[in-house]
Amino acid sequence: MSSESLDFDALLADVHRICKSHVAPHAASVDADARFPSEAFAAFKEARLLSCLVPTELGGMGVDFPQLVRMCEVMGGYCGSTAMIFAMHQIQVGCILHHAMGAARFRDVIAELVDKQLLLASATTEVGIGGDVRTSTCYVELDGDHFTLVKQAPVISYAEDADAILITARKDRDAGPNDQVHVFAPIGQCSLEPLSGWDTLGFRGTCSLGFVLTAQCKAENILPVPYADIHAKTMHPFSHIIWAALWVGIAADAVAHARATVRRQARKTPDRAPPSALRLAEVDAQLTSLRAAVRYAADEYEARLARFEGQPFPQDFAYATRTSAVKVNASRQIVDIVGKALMICGINGYRNDHKHSLGRHLRDVYGAALMVNNDRILLQSATMQIVQRGE
Repeated sequence: MSSESLDFDALLADVHRICKSHVAPHAASVDADARFPSEAFAAFKEARLLSCLVPTELGGMGVDFPQLVRMCEVMGGYCGSTAMIFAMHQIQVGCILHHAMGAARFRDVIAELVDKQLLLASATTEVGIGGDVRTSTCYVELDGDHFTLVKQAPVISYAEDADAILITARKDRDAGPNDQVHVFAPIGQCSLEPLSGWDTLGFRGTCSLGFVLTAQCKAENILPVPYADIHAKTMHPFSHIIWAALWVGIAADAVAHARATVRRQARKTPDRAPPSALRLAEVDAQLTSLRAAVRYAADEYEARLARFEGQPFPQDFAYATRTSAVKVNASRQIVDIVGKALMICGINGYRNDHKHSLGRHLRDVYGAALMVNNDRILLQSATMQIVQRGE
C-alpha cells in the first residue's frame, strides 16, 4: 500500500484477506484459551495496519475515522477479541495524533510507531472508582525531569503483549480526582504486578488482567494537554463509535450464519421460502439500521474533527449524549440481533462443534454493555439532559 495515496477498497480487501488467513483460523483457540491473538497481530504488523490512522506525510496510511470504523467492523466479523484489541490500540493512537503532535517527544513516538508497528494499550480504570475514567486516585509524582506513578488497575487489556501503555492519573499529589493527565509509558519502563485474572464469559482474547502498574518515565512522556480535553475530543467519542462498529461486525457474522441456514433450508423447498426467511429479513433490517447509525456517527465525528482541528472540542452536551447513545443502543441491539440469528440457526447455532455455532458471538456481545457500564453512561446522560438545550 503506497503512502502517497490510499485505495481504501484495496485496503479493505487486504483486511479481509488477512482476517481469513490469520484471524479466523485461530479465533476458536484465542477464545478457548483466553490467549492473545498473536497470529493476527503478527500479520497486522507485517501489513503495517497498526499505523493505518497515521497521516501519510508521517509514514502511515492516512485512513480517516469512518474508514477505520469500516476496518474494525470487518475484523469484528472474524474475531471479536482481535477487533477489540485493534480498536483499543487505535484509540490510543488517536489520542496522541489529536493532542500531542506539537511536542517533539510525541512526534518521535509516532515515528517509532510507524517504523516498529508498536502496539499501544490503555490503563484508565482504577480500583475503587469503578469504570469512571474521568476520576483517578493515583497521581504523577515528579522528581526533576522524571516521574513515578503507581496505579491499581482492575483491567489492562493485552498489557503483557503491548509495547507501551497510556495511563490516566492525577497531575500531582494535591490535584483533585478529575484533574488528570495522560501519560505514555513504554513497557520497558513499567512493572506489572498481577492483581486479578481474566477468565470471562466473552472477549477472552483481550487478556484484560488486573495489575498494580508502576511507571517510571521522563516527564516529557506526559501528554501536553489536560486529560479532560483528550477525553472530550478523542477518548469518549472515538471509543464509543469504534466499539459499536466492531460489535456490528460480530452481529453481521451471526446474521451471515443465519442466512446460510435459511439458504440451506430453501434448497429443500424450492417452490416456497421457508418460514425462517421472514425472521432473516427482520433481523437483517435491524442490522442494517444499526450499521447505518454507527456509520452516521462516524461521519459526524470526522466532520467535528475537521471543524475543530487543532482545538479542544467545545462543551456540547447534546453531542456527548448522542455519542453515548450510539454505544448504549448498539450494545443492546447486538444481543437481540445475535439472539435472533441463533433462533434461525437452531440447534446448530447452539452447538459449539458446528460450523454455524454462535456461542462465541453471543458471549462476546453480552460484554458490550459492561464496557463502561451502560448504567453509568445513562446516569451521566441523564445529568446532561437537565442542562442541555434542545436542538
